[in-house]
Amino acid sequence: MKELVEVIAKSLVTNPDQVSVKAIEDNGATIYELRVSPEDMGKIIGKQGRIAKALRTVVKAAATRENKKVMVEIV
Repeated sequence: MKELVEVIAKSLVTNPDQVSVKAIEDNGATIYELRVSPEDMGKIIGKQGRIAKALRTVVKAAATRENKKVMVEIV
């Protein structure tokens, strides 16, 4: 899952070397904290949050196949 978030984020940003994903376990769910450079924040969020929402949807769909609960937070 972590690799999926990282690959998608790196393909969207200008500075892929500054993308980092940290996995945190919390009450049976996994939270992925996505960090990007400040210049790339708009590219990750997208207009009206559409790209961020799509990223979360893809990750949740992949997690559902493995019966896991996940959340993606953009920090």
